[in-house]
Amino acid sequence: MTFDDDEPLLPVDTEGLIRRVVDIIDGTRALPLSSSVKLDNKEEVLALLDDAARRLPEETRQARWMLRERDEYLAKMQREGDDIVHAARLQAERMVQRTEIVREAQSTARRLVEDAKDEARRLRMEAEDYCDQKLAAFEVVLDRTIKTVHAGREKLSVTPPPIVDGPDIRVAGVDAMDSFAGEEGFFDQDSF
Repeated sequence: MTFDDDEPLLPVDTEGLIRRVVDIIDGTRALPLSSSVKLDNKEEVLALLDDAARRLPEETRQARWMLRERDEYLAKMQREGDDIVHAARLQAERMVQRTEIVREAQSTARRLVEDAKDEARRLRMEAEDYCDQKLAAFEVVLDRTIKTVHAGREKLSVTPPPIVDGPDIRVAGVDAMDSFAGEEGFFDQDSF
């Protein structure tokens, strides 16, 4: 069996060709009284090896192409994985920052509320002090007014009304002196 370069390649792969050569060599008989073997179909073995050698570069190219595709795919997946890990780290950092921002905002809010309460307490105490001062001043004024009113009333109660000396004054048949006699310090306008 001979193989020409012009013959189309059979759909057998290189591995199949090499296995056929191994089978041929394995099936050779040993020479009598010797450990050497006789290869009867040397041309067939050479043709198979030559065919395998011609097929090897094409299969090697295909294997290299597949390895390159695989490497490119793995590199692409590695980049995508790195991008996903990077995005996850950024997201985690943002979440941590948000958590820290929320904690800081809550702390600031508590501090502001406490400051506002302290300021409200201070303002209330100042307002109470101011009102107390104004009421005390008003009390002093009222106390003076009450004392003045009381002194005026005492003065009025001690001073007797003036007595008029002179002629008998009669008004419409009523003796004016009689109207004063019964009431001390009181002048009734209706009795005239």
